[in-house]
Amino acid sequence: MLIHEPRRAEVHDRPRIEGALDVLRAELEVERSAKTELTTRAAWLAFIRFARHRFATAPTPGSDGLLFQYGTYAFSGLPMFTVDLTRQFDISDDGGEHDHYVQIHCELRYECEPALDALGSFNSWFFHGADADLDEWLATMEGHLELLFARVPSKIDVYEEPV
Repeated sequence: MLIHEPRRAEVHDRPRIEGALDVLRAELEVERSAKTELTTRAAWLAFIRFARHRFATAPTPGSDGLLFQYGTYAFSGLPMFTVDLTRQFDISDDGGEHDHYVQIHCELRYECEPALDALGSFNSWFFHGADADLDEWLATMEGHLELLFARVPSKIDVYEEPV
């Protein structure tokens, strides 16, 4: 008699990358349903849950990355302090070679003020499968948000783009 062990979650059992934007939006909706407006803390908690989801990516350390970055930028014409919480997936061609990346962004924008401008700019990457501890990375990034946690961003943009 054969005894079958329970299967570990294989890459092909994970959700497809094409659904990642919907997963992030759903996590943000969980936070939004408890409040009238999303605070920075609520958006961060949604991003943490999104970061813990694993997707069907190539089994290489650089195929699924998280990017935390902030600074004062004028992308839309007016300078805004922007926190960009990003997930990046490596997309391969049919031969298994790198083709391009897809990034899922949650951008939190705030009116400029001296305290925020004084933070300057910052960025840090984490890659699933690269022998780093996700909880440690998230805790370190959370420390950069303390000044913003109780604030409601002026604007939140959630979008996907190829890069």
